[in-house]
Amino acid sequence: MTNLARRAAIASVCSALLLGALKAWAAVQTGSVAMLASLADSALDLFASLVTLAGVHWAAQPADANHRFGHGKAEALAALFQVVVIAISALAILLRAIERFQTGDIAAAPESGIAVSLVAIAVTLALTRYQKHVIEQTGSIAIGADRIHYTSDLLLNAAVIAALALDAWGLRGADPVFGIAIAFWLLFGAWRASEAAIDQLMDKEWPEDRRAAFVEVAARNPALKSLHDLRTRSSGNRDFVQFHIAMNPAMTIAQAHSVVEALEKELGDAFPGTEILIHVDPDGHVDEPDNPLTEANLLKDTE
Repeated sequence: MTNLARRAAIASVCSALLLGALKAWAAVQTGSVAMLASLADSALDLFASLVTLAGVHWAAQPADANHRFGHGKAEALAALFQVVVIAISALAILLRAIERFQTGDIAAAPESGIAVSLVAIAVTLALTRYQKHVIEQTGSIAIGADRIHYTSDLLLNAAVIAALALDAWGLRGADPVFGIAIAFWLLFGAWRASEAAIDQLMDKEWPEDRRAAFVEVAARNPALKSLHDLRTRSSGNRDFVQFHIAMNPAMTIAQAHSVVEALEKELGDAFPGTEILIHVDPDGHVDEPDNPLTEANLLKDTE
């Protein structure tokens, strides 16, 4: 899975290099603000993709003495860096479009810009399809953030084509208008990309449907009397779960240990890549809540 994420990051870097070179030529030929915006986005895509590659590599490093839970959150940090890069590029494009409004210049050689944008759409579409496959296999948040801004590039390149065509047909102001629209679309993409990264860094709980599915698998074990204080979080492509279970107090330590091992295997098979920590309570024991959100018996919810 790590190799898949790394290959996807390398594919992003290569795509950004190719598109950046093509758009630089087209920007010189046309003088279009929309094309310049697209070039700036591709240049920043390259920078962001390099950071993604570094983040994926770092996140894949095994746990060590100083990082006992691994380095998975490096992916979230890489994703947040991409958000900053996207936001900066959007603001720069917005300023350039406003300046273009003031000067009233029109784009030249629109056919060159349109041809390059069509090539960019084809390359970007192929890349995002590959990224989708990798995300489904690995759950990589860094590749997910990378895919969000490359997906926005599809709309961006379509907007460039429309801006150049309308400008060529004499509709003054179309180019900077589309430049402004692209800038706001990039800001929206930055906001979307930030959500998943912040959720991981803040150890947000799993979605309720996934938590319910986890409890449902645990409930299949007949030795469990109850399950409570379920806590979940994600780090990169790994998940961490801890919870308390109540069992017959007459059980020996060895018997309880066997039940816990069997439960860990069942849950590990159903939720691969998850590290599970189980605390055993004798049935009837009432935990002192360590915070106001300590949960009551979750296992009864599945009955």
